Amino acid sequence: MLGGYAGKILRVDLSSGQITEEQLPEEKVLKQYLGGTGLGLKILLDEVDETVAPYDAENRVIFMTGPLTATPVPGSNNLSMISINADVPKAVGTSHTHGYLGPNLKWAGYDGIIVQGVSEKPVYLWIHDGQAEIRDAGKFWGKDTHDTEDLVKKDIGEQRASVATIGPAGENLIAGACVQNDKHHTCAHGGMGSIMGSKKLKAVAVFGRKPVPISHPKKLLELAERWRSPEFVSWMGGGVTHQGGMTRCWNLLGMGGILAGKNLSSAEFGRELGAKFVEECKKFKIVPKACFGCPVACAYKAYITCGPHKGEVFTLAGGGENLEGAAAMMGATNAGDVLWMTERYDRLGIGTSTMGCTVALAVECYERGIINKEDTGGLELNWGNAEAASKLLDKIVAREGIGKILAEGPKKAAEAIGGDAPKIVVHMKGVGFNLHDWRGKWQSFLGQAVAGAGPRWEGIGMDAFGFEPDLGYNAVPEPFKIEGAAEVIKKSQAKKLFEDSLGICWFMAQGGMTGILSLEAQAVSATTGMEGVDGEHLMTVGERIANMERVFNVSRGLTLEDDLDVGARMLEPPVDGPAKGKTVAPYFKEAVLEYYRLMGWEENTGKPLPETLKRLGLQHLIKKLG
Repeated sequence: MLGGYAGKILRVDLSSGQITEEQLPEEKVLKQYLGGTGLGLKILLDEVDETVAPYDAENRVIFMTGPLTATPVPGSNNLSMISINADVPKAVGTSHTHGYLGPNLKWAGYDGIIVQGVSEKPVYLWIHDGQAEIRDAGKFWGKDTHDTEDLVKKDIGEQRASVATIGPAGENLIAGACVQNDKHHTCAHGGMGSIMGSKKLKAVAVFGRKPVPISHPKKLLELAERWRSPEFVSWMGGGVTHQGGMTRCWNLLGMGGILAGKNLSSAEFGRELGAKFVEECKKFKIVPKACFGCPVACAYKAYITCGPHKGEVFTLAGGGENLEGAAAMMGATNAGDVLWMTERYDRLGIGTSTMGCTVALAVECYERGIINKEDTGGLELNWGNAEAASKLLDKIVAREGIGKILAEGPKKAAEAIGGDAPKIVVHMKGVGFNLHDWRGKWQSFLGQAVAGAGPRWEGIGMDAFGFEPDLGYNAVPEPFKIEGAAEVIKKSQAKKLFEDSLGICWFMAQGGMTGILSLEAQAVSATTGMEGVDGEHLMTVGERIANMERVFNVSRGLTLEDDLDVGARMLEPPVDGPAKGKTVAPYFKEAVLEYYRLMGWEENTGKPLPETLKRLGLQHLIKKLG
């Protein structure tokens, strides 16, 4: 048996209540797809056709680890979720999370879980040491994610378990609903919270103690030690997100002009807020919270020692996007409110991007007089009014009053509000994206727009956070240049997608590390015992996954017009900041078409050409394209 894999997948049919075990595919298949996003997407394509809607019983929600999950390599804690995208129904939905959920699933004896069907009543899964059962979750329905985690652990009698759970947002099928685990971590994209909610699946609890087999343990330990050396610590992991994340470094986003604030109406607001936030957080007690195998510890507990939230404790993840969506976008101006609002989103089980853009739209509409106090049910939605924004979240989750409109996400909400709302709404494909202000980073703008699983991190622009020597990019590009952007996105997308299939955190592999492709390939070989795995093979796996995403999407009706569907505010030249007066608008469509050409897809449709699919061993998918 290959090392790195538990060897089994758990299949759960919530309609019948039946649980079965299945063997992993043969080595040839695993070598093609690895695990995580790649293997989960293969299963989804095999089992779900284009007539199935996100909330149908026939849809699957798949939890999948990778071959490096729970191994000695740094950051080996990644778990992917795969389903039809609840927020962009023409697209596949993929997301990933960290903490201990993936390792615990592997230690419990399973590489993944396939959930199908719909339960008649709320339930949760309890998976441990080679056993699995469906349990009643009626007493947890309506609880927030943190309370649910605590209650489930008490119910199963195992405090060391990882619990992935939805909040009220997922139960009520709110746009952007997410899945929270280990209190700090989130599957934030694809509306995974709503998919679980539609199946009445409140939570998945996992715990195990079974060791992961390693084919060449001595070699892997040597590679892991090298991987943890300064040579292979990314600038993101080594500096920006290290030991408590953005509470120390959020000002870097502001200085770069990409901190998304006030519904993208002012980059200068973001610059000032970033610096102020870092200074104010110095007054708080910030305690890093590392995931399994992580030398970085970007997640953190924030003990608020002063101000209106004094005495509260917030359990947040690394990265700046969550803080921007929850708070900066609606104009919050003090650190306590920023952290508190982010915690509110986490507990309700809402991804901060899609709903953050929606709340920011409502606030700007209120400020402009497009909506008034009567429309908001008495809430004064002024910039920075965190208390009112928090109450608005409750209305959204309950689909009460104006919340019924906003619960559908930013684009649909803007259309329902009318007036000038469609002119100021921030969205891509109708939803949020990895929320920084990309108007001055044109490569990254393109990458978010064409990402196969809806707007998210796939293709990474070299103008975002650094460069990739192994891909041939050794310097940050000149700003406001679109030439070469499509090639950058194609290459970096392939790298990101295969890394999402390995079971490692992105921070362990991104940020200018020379030789990282070889190191990753050697780690896969040492762990699994597979032969013929090198950097080129891994990049081909990533390209294969990108084409699988595209086949899935095109078969469901996604077109060029969908890839160009970007909110008007996104195409406006910023009024201040480094990108003042600049816009990608005149070049956007041609950049998308160039990306299609480089990917081997039909121009003007983005439909993968038969020869492209054949080259990647995906000829069986040609029939899905008609």
